[in-house]
Amino acid sequence: MASSVRTRATRLPARLDEGRRRVGGAPLTFLLSLLTAAVIAMVALRLLGIDGDHVMVVLLAGTPYAAGGGALLVLFAMLFRRWAVAVVALAFTACLIAAVAPRAFTAPRPLGTGPAVRVLSLDLAQGRANAAAVVSLVRDQHVDVVAFQELTPESVAALNAAGLQTEMPNQLFQPGDGPVGSGIASRYPLQAVPVVVPTTFPQVTAQVSLPQGRAIQVQSVHVRPPTDDNTTDTWKRELDALPDPVDGVPPMVLAGDFNATLDHAGLRSALVSGFVDAASQAGAGLQPTWPTDGSLPPLLPIDHVLVDKRCPVDSFATFDVPGGDHKAVLTQFVTA
Repeated sequence: MASSVRTRATRLPARLDEGRRRVGGAPLTFLLSLLTAAVIAMVALRLLGIDGDHVMVVLLAGTPYAAGGGALLVLFAMLFRRWAVAVVALAFTACLIAAVAPRAFTAPRPLGTGPAVRVLSLDLAQGRANAAAVVSLVRDQHVDVVAFQELTPESVAALNAAGLQTEMPNQLFQPGDGPVGSGIASRYPLQAVPVVVPTTFPQVTAQVSLPQGRAIQVQSVHVRPPTDDNTTDTWKRELDALPDPVDGVPPMVLAGDFNATLDHAGLRSALVSGFVDAASQAGAGLQPTWPTDGSLPPLLPIDHVLVDKRCPVDSFATFDVPGGDHKAVLTQFVTA
């Protein structure tokens, strides 16, 4: 009898441990495995290097959120002792983290020799952004060049009435109704540069004459948003048509509403061609810039300043603008 009691007593902890391992049973195992499959699919999409159809474009925009979700998945799998699931989820989540994490850390900065330039980009929400707030931002942040998107005739009048022309007397504006307007304003002289490839929304481009005999070219970028499969094809073509830096000519700066994140292959190809993302260089590459109209919290970083890699980036910041639906993005860099 005593021997039987001892045998049952020694088996009890094993049964308790087995019960712990089976919390949630097969349904929980299936759910965690399904979520792991979703992480694997995200890694596959990212590694394919193509943006695909509209659904794939939307999914790729959420890559940083998938990385965070994958990390939580690993923790839950470990907590409920689904070790095989945890190992697989960890391996693929690490791939996503490796893709997005460098944007949160300051990159090494080479030395620059030219003057520092402060470039601001702002989508004016079809002219709804508060003109006085915009001019105040330009003044307070000592901005040298502004790239405007969705610049309407009414917003041109309101901006100049609020003092933009005093701050930035050099202006190349191509206003339009709705989202099609574009423009560049500067403290320094501007010279228009023709855009070779026509786009849905005009993208004003100018050469800016800087102190010390230096110059840069700035393009106010506004790529058509990929709202369905038809517009997604246009979105891809317009990202692909962005100009490349060219040796022997002034450094190029692309500033605006790209309607794309760095997890989209179309935008990453611009970095391969000779640009750096100013936000990522300054450790702010995961800061969302849209939407800011109150319907949702800011979710995605789709507004960028891409700077010729010959120009070291000093800083990057975002600002809320009353009436707008995008954050203004500001970067300072040193010209080559």
